[in-house]
Amino acid sequence: MLPPGSTVGILGGGQLGRMLALAAARLGFDVHIYADEADTPASRVAARTTVAAWDDEAALKAFAADVGVVTFEFENVPARTAQILGQAGAPVRPNASTLATAQDRIDEKMFLASVGVPTTPFAPIAAEADIAPALAQIGAPAILKTRRMGYDGKGQTRIAGSDEIAAAWATIGGAPAILEKVAPFAHEISVIAARGIDGDFAAYDICHNVHEHGILHVTRIPSITVPATERAAVSMTHAVADALDYVGVLCIEFFVLPDGALLANEMAPRVHNSGHWTEAACLTSQFEQHIRAIAGWRLGPTTRLADVEMTNLLGAEVEAWENFAADPDVRLHLYGKRDVRDGRKMGHVTKLMRR
Repeated sequence: MLPPGSTVGILGGGQLGRMLALAAARLGFDVHIYADEADTPASRVAARTTVAAWDDEAALKAFAADVGVVTFEFENVPARTAQILGQAGAPVRPNASTLATAQDRIDEKMFLASVGVPTTPFAPIAAEADIAPALAQIGAPAILKTRRMGYDGKGQTRIAGSDEIAAAWATIGGAPAILEKVAPFAHEISVIAARGIDGDFAAYDICHNVHEHGILHVTRIPSITVPATERAAVSMTHAVADALDYVGVLCIEFFVLPDGALLANEMAPRVHNSGHWTEAACLTSQFEQHIRAIAGWRLGPTTRLADVEMTNLLGAEVEAWENFAADPDVRLHLYGKRDVRDGRKMGHVTKLMRR
């Protein structure tokens, strides 16, 4: 158990790292950010920052020597980086094998299947010639996604028929890919949960998510999902966390089919956008919960205090900050990003529906 005054190392300097750093500071920890660029949102609220490449072994070893535990704020940190840090003596939580699994969509889906979590039918794609037989096997419409590095709708495109194959392959840059059958879902949910070093497990209330253009737009709690389906989603998430010997906050996104059946869409081994509402409406936010877990503390209560609706502020939407700040039922959180760009996550607002 890390005592207050210890240093938590965070790989990545984005908004999730920033919110983790703020939560860690409230619990009495210092935070050391490691990022491959300067002046990041997280670095501006941290005690220390190292700016170096992900493969800079000297910088990584120095970072490992300065921290009591290492975590990451996004899953595209190279798995080798986590391995170097572990070999240098710094506990990495979640572990490096989890990071590697989550970085490859094929590996992730095969792992989920191995622990009994169903997914939409899929096929690996190594070359353009693989797409037509895969499409014939799983059926159209389908989504062609890069195996690695895609997020928020990037690195993917829809294929309605064989005449769109060449254009789709060009859209993703001819990278190794996965073809997934489009799920006929009724709605989308996510489970935000945490597992401690001792195996203790705690889940938040199910999140009902609405995406636009591949980016999460709104999360509402409570969900419209029936209780039996919610229990099944939490049970599957618990099985995944145990199988990975996971430590920290974990998110699994699910498609809910019209009959209530579940298909896992993807796994995020970190705090997640659909859990931002916990900061305003729970006794323990997902950010504090993650810090508690990786530091070896007992998990906090996930009790929800209000019904909520969390909305992402994308691009120029952030310019309405003054109106949001004046609303007594809204909690505004801005990420401190210097540049406003279309589609960029600049902040979020959580509207509380008083009970």
